[in-house]
Amino acid sequence: MRDFHLPGRSATYAQNGICATSHPLGAQVAIEVLKAGGNAADAAIAGALVLGIAEPQMTGIGGDCFVLLKPAGSDDILAINGSGRSPKGLDAAALRARGLTEIPIQGIDAVTLPGAIDAFCRLNADHGRLPLADILAPAIHYATEGVPVAPRVAFDWVDDIPALQGAARDFYTFGGKAPKPGQVFRAPGQAEVFRRIAREGRDGFYQGEVAEDMITSLRALGGTHTLDDLAATACNYTTPVSGPYHGIELVEHPPNGQGATAILMLNILSHFDLAAMDPFGTQRAHIEAEATKLAYDARNRFIADPTIRLDHMLSADTAAKLASLIDPKRAMPAAKPLTEVIHKDTIYITVVDRDRMAVSLIYSVFWGFGAGLASSKFGINFQNRGAGFTLEAGHPNEAGPAKRPMHTIIPGMLRKDGKVMMPFGVMGGGYQPCGHVRLVTNLTDYGMDLQQAIDAPRSFSSPEGMEVERGYTDQTRAELAALGHKVTIPHTPLGGAQAIILDGDVLIGGSDPRKDGCALGY
Repeated sequence: MRDFHLPGRSATYAQNGICATSHPLGAQVAIEVLKAGGNAADAAIAGALVLGIAEPQMTGIGGDCFVLLKPAGSDDILAINGSGRSPKGLDAAALRARGLTEIPIQGIDAVTLPGAIDAFCRLNADHGRLPLADILAPAIHYATEGVPVAPRVAFDWVDDIPALQGAARDFYTFGGKAPKPGQVFRAPGQAEVFRRIAREGRDGFYQGEVAEDMITSLRALGGTHTLDDLAATACNYTTPVSGPYHGIELVEHPPNGQGATAILMLNILSHFDLAAMDPFGTQRAHIEAEATKLAYDARNRFIADPTIRLDHMLSADTAAKLASLIDPKRAMPAAKPLTEVIHKDTIYITVVDRDRMAVSLIYSVFWGFGAGLASSKFGINFQNRGAGFTLEAGHPNEAGPAKRPMHTIIPGMLRKDGKVMMPFGVMGGGYQPCGHVRLVTNLTDYGMDLQQAIDAPRSFSSPEGMEVERGYTDQTRAELAALGHKVTIPHTPLGGAQAIILDGDVLIGGSDPRKDGCALGY
């Protein structure tokens, strides 16, 4: 139990339903949908769409999503891949001929087709209870009437505004400037898109005037994207991957997401006695950093669409060999960098309802404001997921036509004794597998309660160095530096987590203070 003399927050306890997410309005809308007779799938979609207006630098209808879903009355876990593909005209050889060695972070070359709306429509059709028009109503309201900009959103907007180009500056700036907390952001063009989806389903987005606006805008910017590329966008069901750790099972999306990286990290860490280490001390942070480097190196080699050698990546023998490379007294060089590693932008929402359907949903435009581009009429902000490809010839994740890039966003779930015990997610781009591992080990090795496990300080070893939050002591940072880590204090806190524990008749929700959000229940 936390010390009530000190700042902090308690976990949220409820019986009928909980939503945990990164903005209060998203959580509130989800609970309203549950109270109106919707289920967790309906509530998660409604909340996520509102988050695209409340946190437009993080996500939006020009982006992608991944979903894990536990149906009511079952402990099966279904996975929906809502990531879009590259245009058929994408040619890695042509990009290399232009002198490029990697796909630029912002700009037209990085734009892949938006997959989230198709996935939301499919999720509602297959698992929802309310009509799609009812689910879209809150997003229509907030896009029309506006949302006051929250403090963390304003903080991010300042950093992300330089990426905005052309029409995107018209739709996502306030006279060319970032908003201050409390200024109201409106998106009437997106409200009209929502109305069309409410009337026509996915065809209101992937065909007709909205589709023409997106493709005309992309081609005017030099893209090869076509109406046929957009119309062909479709989500699909996949089979989750999982791995054991100290009596629980971590369940992740299969590639093209990077969830397998978290499973490999836990497999590596199972060779060390984390519980004997200070949870906020040097040794735990060091061992985790070394496991991160090894697991991310494997990710960079193997995860793609389609993935090669996944069984090898997740085998116990592979983990044992990698664990043997870790020196408890010295840091190794970082893994080969990928452009995505330093990115920190996405949203996550989880909902559990009265019937114990559980949804774990993550939704993103990748970097802050994605590619920095928007459609000219409706203001749809395009994602830059194509920056997740490599231009290395012959690599499994090499850029190519109609292909999904390696994706950073990963929803998670935990099972124990075959029963789903917690849907969860940790935002933060490349940090996410490390964030999943940190949350799981906080709960299992250190016995923290849910909110403590989310609040606890974080560190992350990337190719740029080891980011160590201010929650760690100066002494710990000095000791990590003495082990050979290039230690920095990050400008932006590492990620943001939300989770819901299913504990018999009670639900327990937690939400990260690094974001503006909360867990709400009823």
